[in-house]
Amino acid sequence: MDYPLTVGAIARRAETLWGRRSVISRRTDGSLHRSTYGECLHRAGRLAAALHRLGIGRGDRVATLCWNHHRHLEAYFAAPLLGAVLHTLNLRLHPSELRYIASHAGDRAVIVDRSLLPLLDSFRGDTAIRHVIVASDGGEDPEGALDYESLLAAESGSSPTLPELDERDAASMCYTSGTTGRPKAVVYSHRALVLHSMATAMAGSFALSETDVVLATVPMFHANAWGLPYTAALTGAALLLPGEHPTAATLLDLCHSEGVTFSAGVPTVWLGVLDALDAGPGAWDLSRLRTLVIGGGAAPEALMRGLEERHGLRTLTSWGMTEIAPVGTLGRPTSEAAALAPDDRHAFRLKAGLPGALLELRVRNESGVVPWDGVTMGELEVRGAYVSSAYFEPDDGGDCFTSDGWFRTGDIATIDPMGALDIRDRSK
Repeated sequence: MDYPLTVGAIARRAETLWGRRSVISRRTDGSLHRSTYGECLHRAGRLAAALHRLGIGRGDRVATLCWNHHRHLEAYFAAPLLGAVLHTLNLRLHPSELRYIASHAGDRAVIVDRSLLPLLDSFRGDTAIRHVIVASDGGEDPEGALDYESLLAAESGSSPTLPELDERDAASMCYTSGTTGRPKAVVYSHRALVLHSMATAMAGSFALSETDVVLATVPMFHANAWGLPYTAALTGAALLLPGEHPTAATLLDLCHSEGVTFSAGVPTVWLGVLDALDAGPGAWDLSRLRTLVIGGGAAPEALMRGLEERHGLRTLTSWGMTEIAPVGTLGRPTSEAAALAPDDRHAFRLKAGLPGALLELRVRNESGVVPWDGVTMGELEVRGAYVSSAYFEPDDGGDCFTSDGWFRTGDIATIDPMGALDIRDRSK
């Protein structure tokens, strides 16, 4: 069958098979909001209907300016289900950058946490945003703003009619950060998000299943939260969203109380966790926590050794980019690597790892494509089913693609004979 690979397919699977699996998020006051995939996706449908009633249609951009919580997860599904495009705004950027990004994207509506309204006010004036939807657990909305819960309540008596979508329709978009020049817009098709979710769910990657409890430490406002909201929903893994300003202690409290089995985050998050564990050994029961993925930057050897040797926590390295949806490689040891001498085995684990399914890597320098010898360096180039083929309306031409269609990452790297990527530097 010509079965369209859409976010709707993930939603239907999660609702029918995993409808009773938990979705838990931490409120601003520290209490936990407990829900399920069934409830979350029902509300996402109502949000889609509300957005449609506001005049949001296919291809329109719906921005979010939110922390990690259940309403943000509902938006992750609602906009793509409607045929609109979810656009997550990175709340850590300067207002001038957010003004440029929201204007460049042409955002028509924004879902915003009450605590972030001052940030929105600092850049909204020069954008095309027409509707401000305030997501909160109470309080007064500013003049002209819409209350999230009131919008959903108004749709409680009807079943939304969702459009039939093409898998190559745009589903979401994110902007690059930390690059030269202006942030660049990366648009993900439904097909790319589904295939990325399937790739990261595999045993050689995140290895998620219905038995897992996933703590989404990665911000949902940055790089699609590494795809975890969609991968967790696809596999039926329970999902924990740590809310506003998560600290090492609150993350560890969630791991302890909810039996977390998997989490992923940047090195600074895990450095804070390691410090907390060192200061209070035995304060938290982490016996179910089987995997911590460290990505978004090189994983310090001292961090990996500290988590593993002092606290028995298994760590995995990762590499990715906004342009590849965004998880590219994972440092899960292969059987070949497991047979190496201890020092060589440890060196292998410090590398960025092997590419995910449906993703290809090559390294090229002025002499051409280099051999996989772990020594010869060049610029890393990638291609695959969830790699962007172009930037959305780039200001500077966005010429980051080779003549034969590979994406130039700007990373200087080597690939060893076993296929493991090792990032060495940046070209610019």
